[in-house]
Amino acid sequence: MSTYADLLAFTRETMALSSVAGRLGWDQETMMPRGAAEQRGEEVAALESVLHARRTDPRMGDWLAAAEEVQTDEVPRAQLRHIRRTWERASKIPADLASEIARVTSVSQGVWADARASDDVAAFAPTLENVIRLKQEEGAALAQGGDVYDALLADYEPGTTAAELEAMFGALRPELSALRAAVLDAEPPAEITGTFDEAAQLRLSQKLAETFGYDMAHGRVDKAVHPFSSGSGLDVRITTRTSETDPFNCFYSTIHEVGHACYEQNISRDYLLTPLGQGVSMGVHESQSRIYENQLGRSRAFTGWLYGQMRDAFGDFGIPDAESFYATVNRVNNGFVRTEADELQYNLHVLLRFDLERALMSGDLTVGDLEAAWNDRFAADFGYAVDKPSNGVLQDVHWSVGLFGYFPTYSLGNVYAGCLHEALRGAVPDLDDQLARGDTSAATTWLAQNVQTHGGLYEPRDVIARASGRVPSEAPLLSYLKEKFSGIYRL
Repeated sequence: MSTYADLLAFTRETMALSSVAGRLGWDQETMMPRGAAEQRGEEVAALESVLHARRTDPRMGDWLAAAEEVQTDEVPRAQLRHIRRTWERASKIPADLASEIARVTSVSQGVWADARASDDVAAFAPTLENVIRLKQEEGAALAQGGDVYDALLADYEPGTTAAELEAMFGALRPELSALRAAVLDAEPPAEITGTFDEAAQLRLSQKLAETFGYDMAHGRVDKAVHPFSSGSGLDVRITTRTSETDPFNCFYSTIHEVGHACYEQNISRDYLLTPLGQGVSMGVHESQSRIYENQLGRSRAFTGWLYGQMRDAFGDFGIPDAESFYATVNRVNNGFVRTEADELQYNLHVLLRFDLERALMSGDLTVGDLEAAWNDRFAADFGYAVDKPSNGVLQDVHWSVGLFGYFPTYSLGNVYAGCLHEALRGAVPDLDDQLARGDTSAATTWLAQNVQTHGGLYEPRDVIARASGRVPSEAPLLSYLKEKFSGIYRL
């Protein structure tokens, strides 16, 4: 075998073990007994120790140098680029630190869940302080004198800096705030009311997953408190949740996670269990989930079809016609929770977190002051006070599991989705006619061919630029939101 083949075979084994670790995470969120958290923490830490040893294997440097000298084709060069990036990053992190982060963040998730259930910030604060300390150590090891937050961000969006995001988000925030103010000043559409049987919700949720192309032969849908997608290649699982009074929570959580899952399922099988065989970044990943959920799933055309499906499932639920239903689906509501936020206000929730977590990582904000800082910023952005911690600083799981640098990719994904949607409309001129029949295949095929199949072959912004024909910019997203909500609210 060649050096490149040896290196790729070793990497495949590492990625297979990483998939096992991911399955432990899926189990923890869906089926694991609550009392098993401490043991699971030890299991995850042990597996992370094995993974870290493989990712930092001293032979990797020699293998990479030898392989890079002779490989000139696009795919091997891309594989080597990812392997080198992972090796260099992992080699900067001490093994005991990697293991301790895995152990602590596994256990801290349960601590956060209990604190959230009891609205007890103080019960979570010591754990969060420990997680932040460990992530600061990790960021400092990775940055080697550079910006700690940028070093952590690179785990989720390689090639992007916080300063670049700050400029993009700085352009988004005033425009979104102004549109939000105008919309909330206008007459709102009707709200959905009544109760909706959980079993019927889950049946329609399953149909929606299949409508958007989710391959159930290589996936499954389960329930979780916080919906997520897990896995890659031949085993890609999603979760959703239900609310007796809000079926949209179930349906759009499902469509969102299907966007993530289809990305992973549609990556070229040639890349299975290699660095190219998974989504290239969380921003690109989020672009898929958001375009499935919003630009397609909340469009006038598709909601017209969904209206008929809901009447079949639930009978007359008080919305008189498809046009009214479209407005109801896209109703802008005051609310506290990011995952339940409407399309217009969602990014404001993300930008709040982006600013706070940067301050936490730099040491400019302490955990003791975090709740007050959150509440002050929320009141400034949304105009009303947080009523309880579970609707405020305790609402998201991300910080408990150490995902610092993850939040901004949600808004970056929305920006990317805006660029892709603009290009998709040009490529499929009869898109609305198809969506009105519940046919998403032209849209999902275009996304599969132009984004998803490539996996990690190209750098994140290059993926979007190649597919959309433009340098990623917030302009298409803002244009889309202004046109959509001005129409719904008759501004």
